[in-house]
Amino acid sequence: MMLKIKMRGRGNKELFFDIITLDIMSKAITNRIGINRDKSRRIAEFILDLFGYDNRIIDNILQPEDRQLLYMLEAEGLLSTGREEVKLYDGREWLTHYWQLKKKYILDFAFNGGDKNNIYSNNTKNKSNNKKNIYANLSDEVWNMRKILKKSQL
Repeated sequence: MMLKIKMRGRGNKELFFDIITLDIMSKAITNRIGINRDKSRRIAEFILDLFGYDNRIIDNILQPEDRQLLYMLEAEGLLSTGREEVKLYDGREWLTHYWQLKKKYILDFAFNGGDKNNIYSNNTKNKSNNKKNIYANLSDEVWNMRKILKKSQL
C-alpha cells in the first residue's frame, strides 16, 4: 500500500506527497538487494532514523561505517548524493555534501519487485548481474589503476 498525502495548493491544485514508510523501505531493500526481511528491516530502520521526516541529510552527521552503508544503497539506486555551494558573507565558499532518498525509485522497487535489469539499474545491459562474475566485467585499465593506487598508499 502506497501512502499519499493530498493537500490543497495554490489555485486549488491538489498536491500529492509520497511517504516512505518502514515497510516500504524494507520491501524496496529486500527486492532490490535480495537480502532477508529481518536484515532489510534493520537497514530500513537505520536509514529512516537518519532521515527522519526529511528527504535529505547532511553528510557531516555520518560516521564512516554509516556512510559505507549509504554508498551501497546509492549503488543500488535507492539514494543519491549531491552538494551545494554557498557564498559566505566574507566571500568564502562553503561546500555542503548531502544524501537524498530517491522516493520514486524506492516506491518502484517496493511495489514492482526487484528486477535488477530495469531502467533504474546502474549496470549496463552488457554486464552480467551475477555476483560471481562481478570482477570479470572490470577492464584491465581499472585493475591497473587499483594497483597504482595501492602502491601509492604504501
